[in-house]
Amino acid sequence: IEIEDIALGLSRVTRWNGQTTGKYPYSVAQHSLLVEELFNIEYPELDKKWNLAALLHDAPEYVIGDLITPFKYALNNSYRFVEDNLMKAIYIRFGLPALLPKNIEAKIKKIDKALAWFEAIDLAGYKEKEASQIIKKPNLNAKHNVIIALSANDVEKKFLKRFQEIILKIS
Repeated sequence: IEIEDIALGLSRVTRWNGQTTGKYPYSVAQHSLLVEELFNIEYPELDKKWNLAALLHDAPEYVIGDLITPFKYALNNSYRFVEDNLMKAIYIRFGLPALLPKNIEAKIKKIDKALAWFEAIDLAGYKEKEASQIIKKPNLNAKHNVIIALSANDVEKKFLKRFQEIILKIS
């Protein structure tokens, strides 16, 4: 498990099953960068190792891809089993506990869901009312900036840069 492989893979795996607007497909790597950015704004007092967990929260998808949530449920627990075990290995590889504390996991999930709402509006063609029917409208401290998908190469570089910045803070 190498961060370069994670950055490369996630920069080429699309969110929303590739059904987003814009010049470039919206990648899991860009989503992960935004989750970490919002996590940092919402929880600036937390140990920066949890920022690393936020950045890596979807890292297993560099191997298994990003399945849309309804399809994950259709596969029962087989997908979750593989995803969870790969996540544990990734966290351990980068010095995090295999299982995150429940409060940290909940904070990352809150940001992840909030960002999904913004993605639905900005990239997936949902109106606010439609998005609010499937995802709770977020209540965050962060100001919402419209999300514009970046190229895979740019996102890969940004992901690696942010990883290094966080590693320096927690070393």
